[in-house]
Order: sequence, then C-alpha cells, then structure tokens
Amino acid sequence: MSILKKMKFPTAHTILFIIAAVVCLLTWVIPAGQYDRLSYNSDSETFTVQSGDTNQSLPAAQATLDELSIQIPLEKFTSGAISKPISIPNTYKTLEGNPQGLVGFIQAPLKGIMQSADIILLVLIIGGLISIVNATKAFEAGIAWLAEKLKGREFILVIMVTTLIALGGTTFGLEEETIAFYPILIPIFLAAKYDALVCVASIYVGSSIGTLASTVNPFSTIIASDAAGISWTEGLNSRLIMLILGLILCIAYIIRYAQRVKKDSKRSFIHDQKEEIEKLFMGPVESVTTKLTGKLKLVLVIFANTFLIMVYGVSQLGWWFLEMTSVFLAGALLIGLIARINEKKFVAEFMSGAKDLLSVAFIIGIARGVTVLMEDGQVSDTLLFYASELTSGMHKGFFINVTFALYNGLAFFIPSSSGMAVLTMPIMSPLADSVGIGREIMVNAYQFGVGLFKFISPTGILLASLALVNVGYNKWLKFIIPLVILLAVLAMIMLTLGVYF
Repeated sequence: MSILKKMKFPTAHTILFIIAAVVCLLTWVIPAGQYDRLSYNSDSETFTVQSGDTNQSLPAAQATLDELSIQIPLEKFTSGAISKPISIPNTYKTLEGNPQGLVGFIQAPLKGIMQSADIILLVLIIGGLISIVNATKAFEAGIAWLAEKLKGREFILVIMVTTLIALGGTTFGLEEETIAFYPILIPIFLAAKYDALVCVASIYVGSSIGTLASTVNPFSTIIASDAAGISWTEGLNSRLIMLILGLILCIAYIIRYAQRVKKDSKRSFIHDQKEEIEKLFMGPVESVTTKLTGKLKLVLVIFANTFLIMVYGVSQLGWWFLEMTSVFLAGALLIGLIARINEKKFVAEFMSGAKDLLSVAFIIGIARGVTVLMEDGQVSDTLLFYASELTSGMHKGFFINVTFALYNGLAFFIPSSSGMAVLTMPIMSPLADSVGIGREIMVNAYQFGVGLFKFISPTGILLASLALVNVGYNKWLKFIIPLVILLAVLAMIMLTLGVYF
C-alpha cells in the first residue's frame, strides 16, 4: 500500500506516449481498410473518386452522386459547403496491413509537431504576450481591483465565463482558441478563493458543452448536415434545448464544487498543489501595491481587445491560426510601446513567456502524432465499417443510443469533428433511413457523441489545457466523470425523444 501511495500519476506527455504505443499495437490487430473517397474539383468542375492509389474523374452531376449512392444534393459540393473528400458508401475494402512499428512510433510525435505548427506557434506567441503584460504589472493591479469588486459574488465569474465560451463553441466551434484564456483567467479565479480546477472547468466545459450542442457551428453541424444530405436547420430545436439544459447542468455542477472549495480549501481535488499553483500564477492579492493607473487600464484594454478581435475574425472574417497569431504579436508590440519597455527587456520577457508554454506546445504536437499513427495504420475506416455493420437493422430506439455510444468511441480515433463528419455521415446517415428515423437525429447522435468524449479526450486539447495549470489528468477525471455521466443520460433522453416524437 505504501508503494502505491508513493507512485505518481504520469505527466501528460507520458500519457500520450502510452496511448501512442497502444495505437501502434492496435494497428497490428485491427485489419487495414479504407472506403473510396469522393472530392469535387472546382477548377475542372468534375468529381474525383480516389480508390487506393488510383483516381477516376467523373462528371460533376447529380446522376453521378445517385450512382454512387451518395444522397447529397450537388449544390453542397459546387457551393463549397463540402470541401473535404467524403467516404463513398458500400466501397469499403480491406487493404494490405500497414502496422506501425518502432520507427512509426518514434516519428509520429515529430510528424504531429510539424502538422500542428500553426497552433504551436499561436501558443508560444500567446506565452510571450502574457509575459509582456505581466512585466507591466497590469495583471496584478487588475486582479486586485476585480477581487474587491466581486467580493461575495464570485459565482458570477463561473456563470459568465462558462456561458460566453459555450456561445463561442456552439456558434463557431471555439475550442483550440481557448488555450489563450487560461493564463488570463486563472489568477482571477484564484483571487476569488476558488481553485484552478474551477477555472479550467469554466473554460473547457463551456467550450465542450457548446460544441456538443452546436447550433450553427460550420465545423460540425453544417458540415455533418451537408454530408448527410439535409439542411443544417433540421434538428436545430433539439440542439438548442440540449444546449440550454446541458449548460444549466454544467454551470450548476461547477458552482457546487466551487462553493465547496471556497468554504473549505481542503475539499479541493488539487489541494496538495494549492501553494504551487498560486505561486505560479499570482502572489497574495493583499500584497499587491500596484495601483490600476490609466496606463495600466489601457494595457488591459488592448490585451482584452486582442481576444475580441480574434473571436470576431474567426467567426466573421474566416480567420485561422496565422491571422490569430498575428493579432497577439501585434498586441504584444503595442503594449511594449505603451508601457515603454526597453528593447532588451522586451525580448527577454517575450522569450521567457514563450518558453513557459513550450511544454504545452509539445503536448499538442504529440497528441496530433497519435492521430498520425491511426492514419498511417489505416484502421479508422475499418472501425467505421464495423460500426455501421453493428448498428444496421436495429430497433430505432436502441439504434440511436448505440450509435451515440459508437461515436463516443470513434472520437478517440478521429478527434477532428469536421473529419468525423465527412468520413462517417455518408456511411451512417443512410442507416437512419433503414430504421425509419430522420437523418437529423443521426447528426445529433454524432454531435452529442463526439462532444461528450471531448470532456475526457486525451488526444484533443484537454491535456494541453491541464498542463497549462499543472493539473493532472487523473485529478480532472475525478472531477469530471460524474458530470459526463449526467450529460450522457441527458443526451440519451434527448435522442430517444427525438426518435419517437
């Protein structure tokens, strides 16, 4: 027993390497296989069917889609609504195995880092920006001021942060971008006498419930609906109800834990890290002597506006990581000028901040490396094929709940929501017709299943988020599992009601 007590839960990096090793072994057990892919070429206005190493060009016509049993309107392709290659039903074939060995295992995280260069650069630049703002002492003054203003009403923080981020998740898929919010909000939550887990939950759970019940999210709802051959407005009401009920449940769950911690810090799941985390993110608020001057207010306004500009750019202007990163770099330079930080100190502070988030950047790359192993091992389509075979012919009530559970499992192997949509919807949505339910229910099962797994997914952005605040994955699971169970029950009730009413 004493030996078990001395054993420590492994770091996020080690967890991901263990998962990568397991995936390597699975590529030796699960048969390799693949569906044919269909893609639209706007230049030549033709379809390309990729079958293994061969490509066939076909006319971009509705008749072509009908012949391939793809029940999707032609305009979904020509308008650009579906831009990624989709799976073609009834074309699955086994391939010669491509099991991943030691070389594949070693190269996977390196490939993952190269493929994740855009988000890694974003994280490093944000680290630099945070360090520059810290150097001005604007955070210290702002946190002390906010702690005084919110005294006795700190729960408003949980409601406000969780709701706003959930709105971002449900509308434009706010997920990876949330990595920027932790260094800003953690000190505020700590000043409110909560623990870091409350902040992580408010941000990450907010994003996850928003993406689980996406309403107009183009990266999941619209892509999945298009790939299923239906309008994204079908099933919208049930997703709105799921969003409202799920958000209320999540906020109530977080506040219940937060108030418990506020009354007795020893009841925190991370009480043993209290001093370590507080030292990392802030000194005692009572010791802050820096006044919130006009200059420091301007620094905080510019800092806050970099995030507002990012959200607007992503949701309205089609921005992605290059544009987002540019905004944060510009913000750091502007704050440096306003605060009159000399060139040598600016560079030193910026590089120090980037270095602090280097560990997080590596986690992002290693997590992507797990996906690389599954792609190279060609096992994802095999799992999809067996999933479709398993659910075919089931009673509709049982069918939709089994499908929901299967999407939870598939989300481990295909963490990308848009990738999951274009790969699975053309295969799974016709099964809804065979059991007599609407395809919009299948889209909801996909969203609820993929979204629910994000709450615990080690191959997504979760481990990077936890690493930012030094919270172990085991502590997170202890906190979140009861909420996941409650949300799973709620999702199953909503799906079952959708089937019968």
